[in-house]
Amino acid sequence: MSRTTRVASPREAEQPPQDEESRLRELGYRPVLAHRMGGFGNFAISFSAISVLSGCMTLYGFGMGSGGPAVMMWGWTGVGVFVLCVALALAELTSAYPTSGALSHMADRLGGRRWGWYTGWLNLLGLLGAIAGVDYGAALFTGAFLKLQWNITPTPVTTFLIFLGILLLHALLNLFGVRLVGVLNSISVWWHLAGVAAVVGALAIVPDRHRSPGFVFTEFVDETGWANPFYVAAVGLLLAQYTLSGYDASAHFSEETSNASVSAAKGIVRAVWASWIAGFLLLAGLTFAIQDYAGTTGTATGVPPAQIFLDALGADGAAVLLLVVIVAQLFCGNAEVAAASRMVFAFSRDNALPGSTLWRKVSSRSQTPVPAVWLCVVVAAVLALPSLHSATAYGAVAAVSVIGIMPSYAIPVYLRLRAGKRFVPGPWSLGRWSRPIGWIAVVWVACVTVLFCLPQRSPVTVDSMNYAVIALAVVLLLATVWWYVARRSYGTPSSYGTAREEAEIAEGIV
Repeated sequence: MSRTTRVASPREAEQPPQDEESRLRELGYRPVLAHRMGGFGNFAISFSAISVLSGCMTLYGFGMGSGGPAVMMWGWTGVGVFVLCVALALAELTSAYPTSGALSHMADRLGGRRWGWYTGWLNLLGLLGAIAGVDYGAALFTGAFLKLQWNITPTPVTTFLIFLGILLLHALLNLFGVRLVGVLNSISVWWHLAGVAAVVGALAIVPDRHRSPGFVFTEFVDETGWANPFYVAAVGLLLAQYTLSGYDASAHFSEETSNASVSAAKGIVRAVWASWIAGFLLLAGLTFAIQDYAGTTGTATGVPPAQIFLDALGADGAAVLLLVVIVAQLFCGNAEVAAASRMVFAFSRDNALPGSTLWRKVSSRSQTPVPAVWLCVVVAAVLALPSLHSATAYGAVAAVSVIGIMPSYAIPVYLRLRAGKRFVPGPWSLGRWSRPIGWIAVVWVACVTVLFCLPQRSPVTVDSMNYAVIALAVVLLLATVWWYVARRSYGTPSSYGTAREEAEIAEGIV
């Protein structure tokens, strides 16, 4: 099935925007998901998926040893600028192609079937890696809470069991439908904002001693084993880049959002800049409050922020803030499962996954892709299995998310740049800034993708190896093999005009 880029005509450009269901049919899909999410809910899903109280907190210990305070603070600031460029470019494309397939559908329309195929597989790897990373991080913090409250020392096995319990919780919550997901994400926004304020406020007011600004913004620490400070600083950017991702969730919920051509685009950009500001304040608050750097990195809780809370606030205060963080992480994981399940549904709708007939089924009661939800949590559990044997596995899981999801952001942006004036923008557009912002986004993603495939610790052993590159290779190999099996049936339909086509899609609603 060939793909061509839509060419704008003056008449088309002057016409008012169509309603979302008509636009979806024009793009080749029959609406089967419920439009129950508003603009704030769409912003909330991406803000929750980014979750500074998840990414910043769970990778804070990684950052302390991979460049230390200087890299964490300045890295967050610099990475945020580039991520905002990626978000702006992606938002423009979301306005033009508001579908659950999001990135893969954009690439398919702008570059052809194979571009859409590989973009979808990379995006799916990133989303599944994000679920594993977020929920495993929540399990780590839960273990730290158990250690603090009842002196239960977390082990890799107990942490993994907690992780499986969290995955099950998120699967069950997502089975109730998008309305509950929307409510939880709306609550999540205020929980995150209040949580950041509580953490920063408590750490600023209660401790008798704080670190100097010179320490917070210039102290460099290398515990990676690499002698090159530039390499160490580059690796340390993983904290910021891993946290500031997942905002494609707004695009994946386009088919369930009112006025998605505008609301989803705005949701992406607002989620990034709000998280950028909140994350900077959070990192600064944590770093100023460090009492004992060596004691924090080697904490018995296994979670350096928990030790910062304990040293600065005492056991009771630390327990309260840990609960705030854990709940925020649970909100984040729930949002990640929701976004990933929509990607599985949409990709299966195009017959791109093994067993697509099953994964694209939608519950007639909740209008939720139930099998897709279960597939997401099972694969996320498999991705986290190395954590049972490797202490560095969490950093690798985070890298899996980044090197999967970031290229999937950049590919449709690159194809849009290649299309030039043939690309028809939606009602939300960057105008003359589209090309410079787009090229900044593409170059940045190319750099971080290579960077996060590199080893994070030296010497490189079985335990310290960055297995993210292996996960990437396996997914690309599977995608290539399956392409030759399924390429004849894969593709977005050109229209759903006939009764037969309508009936075929309806078979997926159970």
